[in-house]
Amino acid sequence: MSALVAVDDVDFAYPGAPVGRRLALANLRLTVESGEILGVIGPNSAGKTTIIRLLTKVVSPSRGEIVFDGISLAGWSRWELARHVAVVPQDMPAALPFTVEQLVLMGRYPHAPRRFFETPADLAAARAAMVETGVGELARTPVQALSGGERQRVMLARALAQEPRVLILDEPTAHLDLRYQAECIGLLRRINRDRGTTVILVSHDLNLAAEVCDRLLLLAAGRVVRVGPPSDVLDAGRLSAVYGCDVTVSDNALTGRPLVQVRWPEPVARGGETGNRA
Repeated sequence: MSALVAVDDVDFAYPGAPVGRRLALANLRLTVESGEILGVIGPNSAGKTTIIRLLTKVVSPSRGEIVFDGISLAGWSRWELARHVAVVPQDMPAALPFTVEQLVLMGRYPHAPRRFFETPADLAAARAAMVETGVGELARTPVQALSGGERQRVMLARALAQEPRVLILDEPTAHLDLRYQAECIGLLRRINRDRGTTVILVSHDLNLAAEVCDRLLLLAAGRVVRVGPPSDVLDAGRLSAVYGCDVTVSDNALTGRPLVQVRWPEPVARGGETGNRA
């Protein structure tokens, strides 16, 4: 594998942020290898969403450089980059005035941004993406009539219609029941294996990330804590320190991958004593 994305000593600060939270990311160094599944994990406000925005040119670094496919991201226009990088956001407005097929076809826009009508190739790509994500029968359905899980799969179909080299997913299973979680993860694995698509998975679900990802990037307070295989990154002491709670890590009996569990605190009874009773 070779590095498709290289992030070199990047800082980023949101304008107007409080002094104590001025830098959303600091000294970020990272490579994303072509064809890998990289998981981005960490507590709230760690900088995970900011990484998505930087990699898609929604925002630009305050310092440092991001390189995509050997070219500085500063040299890519947004629509050119969108030919290669697609994002599946965590949430989508429910009241969009489009059908499922119309929304998925929007994924074809970066391939011809000045064109007003889709081609047969665009229609074929969109329909293949809808079938692949299990929403083909919903093509004529208004988006506002969909459930949260259906909307999530439609957004994945739109991203696949872009035919990207890099697929970035922000909490892709957040609105899915167990069946569709399993189907979604199976689909991501197939896309990665069969198409060679590089996947960047942002997730709060550490066990999902452990099972799916080749490497993990653990962030805390805008800084890299650890990058490496799940077995290296998901250390009980490290996770307890980063998340501020008591964590245990064992091996999944089925897969051998790390299994993270939280030691839930005992309820505190009135008077400050724990709720344990003999």
